[in-house]
Amino acid sequence: MAGALSHIRVLDLSRILAGPWAGQMLADLGADVIKVERPGAGDDTRSWGPPWLKDEHGEETAVAAYFLCANRNKRSVTIDITRPEGQRLVRELAAVSDVVLENFKLGGLAQYGLDYESLKTVNPRLIYCSITGFGQDGPYAPRAGYDFLIQGLGGLMSITGRPDSDDGGGPMKVGVALTDILTGLYATNAVLAALAWRDRSGEGQFIDLALLDVQVACLANQAMNYLATGQSPSRLGNAHPNIVPYQDFPTADGYMILAIGNDAQFARFCAEAGQPALAADPRFATNAARVKNRTVLIPLLKKLTVDRTTAEWIAALEARSVPCGPINSIADVFADPQVQARSLKVEMAHPLARTVPLVANPMRLSATPVEYRQPPPLLGEHTDEVLTQTLGLDSGAIGLLRADGVI
Repeated sequence: MAGALSHIRVLDLSRILAGPWAGQMLADLGADVIKVERPGAGDDTRSWGPPWLKDEHGEETAVAAYFLCANRNKRSVTIDITRPEGQRLVRELAAVSDVVLENFKLGGLAQYGLDYESLKTVNPRLIYCSITGFGQDGPYAPRAGYDFLIQGLGGLMSITGRPDSDDGGGPMKVGVALTDILTGLYATNAVLAALAWRDRSGEGQFIDLALLDVQVACLANQAMNYLATGQSPSRLGNAHPNIVPYQDFPTADGYMILAIGNDAQFARFCAEAGQPALAADPRFATNAARVKNRTVLIPLLKKLTVDRTTAEWIAALEARSVPCGPINSIADVFADPQVQARSLKVEMAHPLARTVPLVANPMRLSATPVEYRQPPPLLGEHTDEVLTQTLGLDSGAIGLLRADGVI
């Protein structure tokens, strides 16, 4: 069965993570995504190793694991966009595409005649999504934006990490490039909204997405805590600013997470821990009281949780419907029976290895399920195919472009 977006063609001029993440999402939903890359080099993440994909003999290939995470289901075409002939090819591809994704610096593609104003003249129905660090206007607009920089500038690091007063205290970035990934998801949503509008109006449009805007938007409740009070939230380590107890606790053999979201769950935990009086104590009986008195309560709870192993606590608390869980390594994650039952690891054939392991798309659509059509492409793997099938070039014309270094 054809994917939900099998009627859509996407011209992906982006690289690194935010743009490619959006492109992969659209590709998983069935879109034909043509990834345009620099001849001889390609997406920067192709060289961001180790680690590298290993072939069937266990030998390292030249394919970086990083590149594999965001480029499934795409076709790679190498075109030198600094050359007039390359610019012409991209314009011709844009003329027969529905969406363009790009994450060049502000105005970076205008010099090549590949900006929105130029491309909409050849395709008025085109949806053009531009991802930058700071957006199309404002004093920071010309600056380059990187996930780590934005996590700091956008406030995320101010609320991530242990308090300054603790050992190891200080700001900490999230362990994955979360701002890039969230921007990719916002880009996907914006593109789908623009496609829905085009279905009614017949018109394309320009989408301006900024990493900083996304990061500020995703401060969520922490942003509202500030806006409601005028006080900046501080770092609480693994604790929650609005819910207690909602953090990690030591056990006899490691750590576990308690994610207690209401007073009834807290009472059940206290009963299991052999301290039902804690739940009746006015200092701890309600969540608001527990938040106010967290510095008293948390040390008391930590003295209780060290009496059992993580597995013992989880078994006992799950039986009482108290939300809890382990702190898994990534190896533990992929060994988890629920992760395995949900098939969150997929295998695809790869030209340099018998198979390549990938993380599954988490969307489950009943009528138009996600497709795994082809693995992340080799550099320029589909150049001839796309130029022949999409633009109608013959082998002679393609040969001349290749000889001239345009492709």
